[in-house]
Amino acid sequence: MTQVQWKQFICRACGLIYDEQLGDPDSGIPAGTRFEDIPDDWVCPLCGVVKADFEPYDHATPATVLTQSSNFTPRGLGVLIAGAGHAGWAAAEALRALDPLLPITIVTSCNGDRYLKPELSIAMSRGYTRETIVREAGNIAAQKMSVRLLADTFVVGLTPSLHQLRTTRGTMRYTSLVLAMGAQPALLPAMPANLCWRINELSAWTGLHQKLAAGSRRIVIVGAGMVGCELADDFARAGHQVTLLDIQTAPLAGLLPPQAAECLRLGLEQAGVCFVGGVQVAQVSMASNGSKQVLTQCGRQFEADEIVSATGLVTDSRISTGAGLAFDKGIAVDAGTLQSSAPNVYALGDCVSIDGAPCRFIEPISKQANAIAHAILNMDFAGYVHTQPVIRLKTKSMPVVLHGLPVAGGVWEVCEERQDLLKMQQIYAGEVIVSLEVGKLAGRKRS
Repeated sequence: MTQVQWKQFICRACGLIYDEQLGDPDSGIPAGTRFEDIPDDWVCPLCGVVKADFEPYDHATPATVLTQSSNFTPRGLGVLIAGAGHAGWAAAEALRALDPLLPITIVTSCNGDRYLKPELSIAMSRGYTRETIVREAGNIAAQKMSVRLLADTFVVGLTPSLHQLRTTRGTMRYTSLVLAMGAQPALLPAMPANLCWRINELSAWTGLHQKLAAGSRRIVIVGAGMVGCELADDFARAGHQVTLLDIQTAPLAGLLPPQAAECLRLGLEQAGVCFVGGVQVAQVSMASNGSKQVLTQCGRQFEADEIVSATGLVTDSRISTGAGLAFDKGIAVDAGTLQSSAPNVYALGDCVSIDGAPCRFIEPISKQANAIAHAILNMDFAGYVHTQPVIRLKTKSMPVVLHGLPVAGGVWEVCEERQDLLKMQQIYAGEVIVSLEVGKLAGRKRS
């Protein structure tokens, strides 16, 4: 009997791997579906790029590993990358693809392990562990890519005029610097950090996963934006008792029209989530029985075993403003090159703002990295062109797909409404600027 040889394909934008043996059941692609048999309009379930943006992936083939002597050539000091999240590794990959000998050093406060952060909000119900989430250990990835990885190293200061980055391992000089330090979860003043989880990186997710391993727990999530809704859906499907609080009267009210937000609320409710809108947290405290309590300004009280804050992200301005970099809700960068206001200092990912707007989606990162690599190496390139990414809410109970960004004053209208699908569009100045799908069939091909 001949053993079936299954292939894998990797998304060039976010790094998700499509395994033919496993398929993509959540998108209607059954296990055992060959990649060539997937419909051309199938999209990456994490970042939304199309099938054409995937390429064959052979994790068993080692990359060329350069020697220490060739890695530090007399061509200059090389490139420093601050941050080893998806953006930092994407920058290193883009640079290495264009120059196999360029000295590259990654400085990171964690161990540098490679994983897909969007998976953290769907991992509990799928039974994932830290071991299954990590795609590749940081030291192995660094060896394969021939980069120097300085793990557990914190950036403490930057002096662009001297080309110096100050770290807890001392001062490091660079020819070019890439800032990929991400954004931090915002925390309301009434929510003490020692009582609230913020699930923005793997170590925090791992800590909460360990707390929830004993069985069904009571979880209060504060914030019904994208992350809050996804976590609520995920925890409820994993068997926990979830209460989702938000200052708005409906989940994801900042993006969705009322009719679509109500569909999302009903979907979350069917999954077991108790949504409570129109409330604002006044105090979070520890009760005498060991549980945690959330008190709202209107006097309502919620008791929980664990509390999760999902009230948005903010970019830490300390390093950039201390270095004199322009800052506007993020490190302000040139729209085409991603260079900051300082020469030879670039930035990408969650920590940047383009024309005053933060860019906190995974899909554009590989394109940003490619633009930065060409700029650093002084190679001809058309430049980065920023477009609004497709927004995908990964709530299995009620998926949401949003093309475009709604504006105040736009008029919403229903295009199609049936049991498993609500299609709407927003019209502004006589033009359709947003299309929206909500329901089990959202984003799927329909005959």
